[in-house]
This record gives sequence, structure tokens and C-alpha cells, in this order.
Amino acid sequence: MTSTDLTSTDLTELSGRVQGAVITPSDTGYAARRTGYQLRLEHRPDVIVVARSASDIRAAVRFAGTHDLDVAVRGTGHGTPDGRTGGMLIVTEGLDEVSVDRERATARIGAGVRWSRVLRETAAHGLTGLPGSAPEVNAVAYTLGGGVSVLGRAFGYAADYVRSLQVVTADGELRHVDANTEPDLFWALRGGGGAYAVVTSMEIELVQLESVYGGGLFVDAEHVPAMLRAWRDWTRTVPDTVTSAVTMVPFPDVDGLPPFLRGRHVAHVWITSVGSEENGIRLVQPLREAVPTLADTLQMRTADALGQITNDPTEPAAFTGSATTFGVLDDDTLAALLQHAGPGAPGAGIVDLRHLGGAMSRPQRSSNAVGRREAGYSLGLLSVLRGEASVDDAQEWQRATLDAVSPGSLGGAALNLMGDAAATAAGARRAFDEETFGRLQEVKAAYDPRNLFNRGTSIPVDAR
Repeated sequence: MTSTDLTSTDLTELSGRVQGAVITPSDTGYAARRTGYQLRLEHRPDVIVVARSASDIRAAVRFAGTHDLDVAVRGTGHGTPDGRTGGMLIVTEGLDEVSVDRERATARIGAGVRWSRVLRETAAHGLTGLPGSAPEVNAVAYTLGGGVSVLGRAFGYAADYVRSLQVVTADGELRHVDANTEPDLFWALRGGGGAYAVVTSMEIELVQLESVYGGGLFVDAEHVPAMLRAWRDWTRTVPDTVTSAVTMVPFPDVDGLPPFLRGRHVAHVWITSVGSEENGIRLVQPLREAVPTLADTLQMRTADALGQITNDPTEPAAFTGSATTFGVLDDDTLAALLQHAGPGAPGAGIVDLRHLGGAMSRPQRSSNAVGRREAGYSLGLLSVLRGEASVDDAQEWQRATLDAVSPGSLGGAALNLMGDAAATAAGARRAFDEETFGRLQEVKAAYDPRNLFNRGTSIPVDAR
């Protein structure tokens, strides 16, 4: 359906059903409401519903079904559009409640809440959830994609800690979903993305944690190869309480960056160590001794300051990304990665190499759809498009790099590391083994046979 098919009568009807705003392309505020963290792909929906409650979402989904409108959902934070025109966009930022139950060590989180707020609310009780490297992301969307946490090796994926979900399915029904009620849908939503229903809130288990030893070591270009090998060797020795990654970044020579980063191709080794400061210092010492560093930010940090460890950017940008995983990192893989994506490599972008395993390799609660648990490492490639930068050139660099490291690769990564690829069926398929992907298709067919929710994560309806 195109925007011309929605009449003023239709829009008046929709406005009468919801408490939140109904916005069309001719309205002030349309451009701001349709834009997320990703600026490369513009979503131009026929109508936007800025939901204030689960009832608003229910009414919006029913309207979309009646008028044959595809439905996309954007929360706060890193919500990304898919670049298509038409359909309905439901904005969930108004569902911003966070309720912490200290006795049960749980939190109920609305669909519009960012992880940074969850961290603040839970830290007051000596508890925390499992945030990713960028705490400004939407908590629900991040968790549905698996939730690869900066505390992941110690505790697991964020999806492992979901107790229940409140959702609106494609038939417009509001449902409570947990391990005993709608168990197949509960399984799929935790790690399989949001292609089956619109989540209005989730309840998660929290972990007892007041502080961690965390921060980063920054290494200049000439020492990056040695640090990368030292980090790989070090990850083979550390306990599950340590989670870390190496991020290689070609920083532009622009105002606003610290002098030690400006215009340099730097490796940032970020680390979290659950336990005492003394133990953290001891565990990190081999990396400190490996090569000279530009800066060292490792220290004890309260749980609500976990976002300071990685210092991921929070401003919207135009970018494109992709990912893969490995069981082990051998010398050939590291050499190929440095050749294609290290300092001095033509067209190189941001490289994010994470140490997985530990608790992430073991389901912590009831079974869920998180894929690639067997992986020991993930590799993410991200190209930020500035000035005359070409999308085609950036994606060609990513393809060439992934091809170069493919002999040691397992395939895809957890869904919320997959970047652009998650919006295609082929890309989403790479995030899972064949059996898991087949079961996701069956859940999709059972709960959304018309494929109403076909924006974002792409899980095709099972045709078998």
C-alpha cells in the first residue's frame, strides 16, 4: 500500500484509537521521528505511530493488518531503518518504565528504555543487567538480538536472563510470553530478533554486581600487530570472569578527539574483570607488558559506569557493517586480518574482535534461539561513511576481508552483531545453524503468517 491509499478518514480512525501521536509525511516532526542511529538508510513510512502504551501498539498493529501495511518498530538508541518506503513505523520511546524488584533481583523494562537507564536504576540496588559495549542502545532490541555483553564471558548473553515478555502479535492480541505460556514464541524472541511480534516490555533477571575492574589499553599503529597476537595468546589463559575485545580504529584528524587518538590508527583493547582490583591488575599485567601503550584507563568502576569502558560513539552516523565468528584464532587468520584491515590497509574501517566463550557458550536458563554459542571469537567490520566515502567501496572492503579470513570462519555471529546483513534472509540465516533457523521459520509462520513484521530482522515464513 502507498501513502495515497490511506485517506484522511483512515488516519482519523487511527488517531481515535491511540493516545500517542499519529504522524504522516506532511506533518511537522515526521523526519525526526523516522530517523534512528543509522543515517545511511532512510525509512519513509506512510504513517508513524508514537506509542504511549501497549494498548497503542495493539491498536496500531490491528490497523496495519486491516490496511495491509508492513510494520517496523523503532525504539531509542541504535534502532536502524531498512531503507524502504511505505508501511507503518511504531515508535516505542514512550514506553519508558523501569521497575526494579530488589528482593527477586529482577527488572521490568519498557520497550523504549535505553540500557544506560537500566544500569542507573539497578546499580542503586547493587544489581546489574548485561549491557553491550554501547549502553545507549535500546534494551529490548539489543536483548532480542542476543545481547553480547561486556560481561558476557562471566554471565552469558542478555537473552539468557529474560524471564518473560509482553508482546503484541500480528493478530493484534496482547500476550504474556514465558517458558510456560507461548513457549515457542518465547524461545524465538530471545536471540531470534523481533520478526514475530512487537515487544512492549520484558522482565529480566539481574546479577549481583556493584563494581568491576575495567577500562582499556590504547596502542599506536606500529605496535598493533604485536598487541593483536599478544591479546590472542592471553585470551587462551584468562578465566571466564574476564571479557575483552580489540577494536582497531582509524581515527580522523578532527577537532574534539583526544590528542593521543587524533589522526592515528589505534588498537583499543577493552577489558572487564569481575572480581577484586588486585586480581584484575594481576590478570591484565601480561598485556600491559606486551607493547608500549598510548593510554591506560583500567580501574575499578561501578556497574552503572560500564559504558565508560568501551566509549562507543553515541551520535547518529551513516555506516555499513558485517560480521563473522571463529572457533579459534590461528596465525593465518590474524595475518589475513592485518593485511586487509590493519593499519595501512587500503580502505580499512573499524575492526571489532571480541573474545566469546565462557558463560556465552553455555545456555544459562531455558533454551533460546541465540546462535553460534560454539564460537570463541567474533569479528565485526564497520565502515563509517564520511564525506565522499562510497558505500560500495566500504562493502567491497568488508567482503574482501571476510573472504580472506573465511578458511577459519564459522559463518555468522549473534544477530545483534550482524549489522546490515540481519535485514536480509541470507544474512539472518548466517547467524544460526540450520536447525535453529528452520525452527525460527516455523515460529514465524505460526505467529505472523502474513509477514506483517518484515522490517529489520528478516526471517522468511516457513514454506515447507
